Amino acid sequence: MATSVKLGEDAKDKLEQLQAELRLERGQKVSQQELLDRIVSREFESKEALFDSFADDFEGLSDEEIEAFLSNTFDSGVETTEDDIDRILYEEEAYNE
Repeated sequence: MATSVKLGEDAKDKLEQLQAELRLERGQKVSQQELLDRIVSREFESKEALFDSFADDFEGLSDEEIEAFLSNTFDSGVETTEDDIDRILYEEEAYNE
């Protein structure tokens, strides 16, 4: 059950700034309510620790999302070894420099 909380202008501005920074730095959009709940219910050593706590909420992909991702893959019939991948990634990179 949500309860209204009145914040002063400075606190409201700081909350909005944190919300915007979280969106910019981590690409996560959270409501001010979620942010305030997290700040109040947990103890954090830093802003970074607060932001990291939202990354912990990821519960993985659903079966449908996994199936959608895998449906676009195919077997080209060519066997690729780890050495092939390393050569392509690292040796060709040297040619481009």
